[in-house]
Amino acid sequence: MAAVLETLTVPRASAFPAAYSSSIISSARRSFVNLSKSKGFQIQSVSVSGSVSLRSKLGRRGSRIVCQAQEAVQVLPVTDATWQSLVLESDLPVMVEFWAPWCGPCRMIHPVIDELAKEYTGKLTCYKVNTDESPTIASRYGIRSIPTVIIFKDGEKKDAVIGAVPKSTLSTCIEKFF
Repeated sequence: MAAVLETLTVPRASAFPAAYSSSIISSARRSFVNLSKSKGFQIQSVSVSGSVSLRSKLGRRGSRIVCQAQEAVQVLPVTDATWQSLVLESDLPVMVEFWAPWCGPCRMIHPVIDELAKEYTGKLTCYKVNTDESPTIASRYGIRSIPTVIIFKDGEKKDAVIGAVPKSTLSTCIEKFF
């Protein structure tokens, strides 16, 4: 199953100011095409007509590069609206990282969480909760310090780890639930 990791907008040449050489723009687009052929990326054409927010993000017309790598796993964000269905009703154990964009230790632990998500694909689901955007969830579980990683199983909080800990600490915590 292919996972969409990230979408990168590649604007049409007409979106650039006239000062840019068309050969530079063409060269950049060729580089993206070569990347797509060698690294498992796929370029998809995008035409946006109705949505103002999409049009502002993608421009009128453009392309996006979508990662099609099978080993790629993305740790998705959870919000108040998706918490119940994604975390509490999950058939698999769930690891949730509570974080904030301004938190240095949170940025340190992000790669560890991403590695664990890849290692436990199919056995464990991993999500991230931005405590600035979803304070209700954070207060419901008594999050007073970030990063905090909580393991849920069958909709119940089973274990918590606070701080930027080594991968081995989180692995040990996860292994208890298999």
